[in-house]
Amino acid sequence: MRMRHLGAWICLSLCAGCATYSPLPLGDGQGARDASQLSVSTAQMPLPALREHRFDPSHGLDVTDVAMVAVANNPDLKLLRDQLGIARAQAFAAGLLPDPQITLNQEFLDHAAPGYTTSYAYGISEDISSLLLRSLRKSAANSQAEQVNLDLLWAEWQTIAQARLLFNQVTSLRAQQHELAAEQNALAVVDGEVSKALQRGNLTYDGASAGLMAYADAGKRLADCTTQLHQAEHDLRVLLGFAPDAPLPLLGEPFEVAPTPGQVQAALDELPRRRPDLLALQAGYKAQEATLRGAIRAQFPALNFGLDRQTDNTGVRSRGINIGLTLPLFDRNRGNIAIEQATRQQLKDDYENRLLATRNDIRELLLDQDTLAQQRERQQQQATRLDQARDAAEHAWQHGLLDWPTYLSIRANALNADLDAIAARDQQSQQAIALETLLGSTDLQPSSVAAATP
Repeated sequence: MRMRHLGAWICLSLCAGCATYSPLPLGDGQGARDASQLSVSTAQMPLPALREHRFDPSHGLDVTDVAMVAVANNPDLKLLRDQLGIARAQAFAAGLLPDPQITLNQEFLDHAAPGYTTSYAYGISEDISSLLLRSLRKSAANSQAEQVNLDLLWAEWQTIAQARLLFNQVTSLRAQQHELAAEQNALAVVDGEVSKALQRGNLTYDGASAGLMAYADAGKRLADCTTQLHQAEHDLRVLLGFAPDAPLPLLGEPFEVAPTPGQVQAALDELPRRRPDLLALQAGYKAQEATLRGAIRAQFPALNFGLDRQTDNTGVRSRGINIGLTLPLFDRNRGNIAIEQATRQQLKDDYENRLLATRNDIRELLLDQDTLAQQRERQQQQATRLDQARDAAEHAWQHGLLDWPTYLSIRANALNADLDAIAARDQQSQQAIALETLLGSTDLQPSSVAAATP
């Protein structure tokens, strides 16, 4: 009777804390049809600049809106958030106390005999070594969860940078497409004049080749630009988690910052304490320190302690204790200790190499900063002058004051200058995005620029 009551109590205790199953149906993977369908919480944005921005896709998406949508809806970030949930569950599991072990035994007599009865034994034991290692195990798991959280934050920063780069690429290619389409339309008139001159015998094919090639080259360049634009728009839709046919109403200027030397130096000084990937490496190193201490502590004898109560076939009852002890004669956990020490050294070198490479990359970007700004200004001035020359040449050609080969040459120079100006703007914006990401700073603009920015 006592054994049955004990068994029933154990079953009720086990069922009281059982988890239950609930289904989770698979989605259809359609993607968002429009940015207005998405719920973007500014309070959960990883950067202050995004939290202060008012998200309103009804009038189009500027570079900050695109970055916010990428953080909220990027498919890869969703997977990383799932991994964070797993890491936190593992940290929770690492902090749980080990379950005690209960042993039950009952021996029945084959034949009843006077003075003899059924014997039974029951006991409970606990793994003491697991209890002693719990604090280190929990510390390592918490640090690993923090590392995953910081890796997620760094991935969000990288996604923001990628969204800004793709925004620039799409807007630049659209601007190039506009220039090339206008050039093709203008050259269509020249091509028609050249074709008429060939038909009338006023031109030979040798003399007309430049005019014919100009129009064909403009068409080829327009087709190549359109293909590149389709690829860039595809990449942006994938990054934003949009459906393949979702519109991309982009507007506004590319991302730009102009940090002062003092701001850059301040960001460099705070680099190990603010950049998520460096903080993640620090958390990983901290987790490895706890793991190494646990391996060192595990070299001591494993201990298992228990209590039992039993009776034999004559009805004599007894109680006692059980102690299990592993003798550290051969293994002593030396292999695991060596592995954890080597892993700690690897993490240390990885962190220092990442920090050194970051400082060198930032130095290179700073050296290019003034050069790119001056180059962009020169390209813009050159494009403005050649655009004026093209307008004047077009007027002169239409009134018969300029021959078409010279007119085509002026147009070609103006087109190349316009495309170079667009490329210079895009290159400077790429440099600004890389600089802000490497510095781990979100406030690199001088105070006068920041105050003038809406």
